[in-house]
Amino acid sequence: MYAVIKTGGKQYRVSPGDLLVVEKLEGEPGAAVAFGDVLMLGDGEAVTIGAPLVDGASVAATLVETRKGEKVKIFKKIRRQGYRRTRGHRQHESVLRVVGITANGAETKWDGVVDMTTKAELDARARGLDFATLNLPWQSRAQKAAAAKLDAPKPAAKARPAKVVDAAPAVEAVAEAAPAAAPKKAAAPKKAAAPKKDKAAE
Repeated sequence: MYAVIKTGGKQYRVSPGDLLVVEKLEGEPGAAVAFGDVLMLGDGEAVTIGAPLVDGASVAATLVETRKGEKVKIFKKIRRQGYRRTRGHRQHESVLRVVGITANGAETKWDGVVDMTTKAELDARARGLDFATLNLPWQSRAQKAAAAKLDAPKPAAKARPAKVVDAAPAVEAVAEAAPAAAPKKAAAPKKAAAPKKDKAAE
């Protein structure tokens, strides 16, 4: 079974188990989302078209994450006027996993398990990084809390009392073991400078 739903000014064809990227929706990761604007239902060759919506039909989904999409560059130019402007934009988007479609009292469910792994974590794994210790600004609260637990300092071990040792015998043993220092050689006397010749006498 499949359905055509409307959200964020766009239409999407979805089936149970599909991963869907839509305009930003409110909610925390793991929240249940229901779409009541179902425009069409399809089950094999049977197709039900709404006028404009199908009565009693809804699509259930689970919110995986809300993130920023790919960067779009906007470049403006007016020739011969020296006018150039470059701007960038990243649209907020929500990632959903469709878990079921309900229509006419019948319900089609997805029997899989929703994986809450975010795209940022998958990218970090692909680069060989430990995502839990990165503490990125777009991490969810749960991910930041897990990273904080890893970064928290461990309690210091109890200090044991130091043993008192008599250092005098050790110093004497070192003094006896050290060889006698060789006497320093006297510096050689400096040679007298040669007398300068008088140019006037020549």
